[in-house]
Amino acid sequence: MKGVIFDFNGTLYWDSQLHYDAWLEFSKILRGTSFTKEEMRDNMFGHTNEDIIEYAIGKKPTPEMVEKYAKEKESLYRKRCLLDKENFKLAPGAIEFLDFLKENNIPRTIATMSEWDNVEFYIKEFNLSRWFDIDKIVYSDGKIPGKPAPDIFLIAADKINLPPKDCVVFEDAIAGINAAKAAGIGKIIAVDSIEPIEFYQNIDGLSGIIKNFNEADRSLFTPKLVSL
Repeated sequence: MKGVIFDFNGTLYWDSQLHYDAWLEFSKILRGTSFTKEEMRDNMFGHTNEDIIEYAIGKKPTPEMVEKYAKEKESLYRKRCLLDKENFKLAPGAIEFLDFLKENNIPRTIATMSEWDNVEFYIKEFNLSRWFDIDKIVYSDGKIPGKPAPDIFLIAADKINLPPKDCVVFEDAIAGINAAKAAGIGKIIAVDSIEPIEFYQNIDGLSGIIKNFNEADRSLFTPKLVSL
């Protein structure tokens, strides 16, 4: 493998519960009842705000509605991040793994369905420019289809000048895993940040499951010695 593409939410930053809680609140505003856990798993994680709002109200939302609810929800989410001081940090082992990739000049980027306001927040709070070329981060700009469409991973691979088959994707969401498969990604590693590990064991197409980035297989990116 020659390069790495990271999902961000629930992968490099374990914030799924914060998004979960924020969308529970907003889904009740949007339709009168909160999303169920299954609805959250199938229709929230990895999807755009527009997709989520459309699912909640059962019809295509107006651009004005998307902007209004998305900004309100994401503002609440960011406040929750800052208040959750104990967990407001990159995932366990992520810093060490990112340092390894940087030290070995392994191409890498982020492909997230977060919108720019949140991405800018992450860049500042987590000092992401330490490891990533900010111009190569792919995010939801209103034009890229949400996961499970493959577009975001195809764009990310192109940003680091590699074919998808030479890339490893780290993902936590089923929509993201399906997007990576559809994009022809070489290896897909599930990051078990919130789901029971059994959830991932029955998913076809995974090359591995890790509980934290200390378990990421560095040998995927280093030449193997051949005995003579």
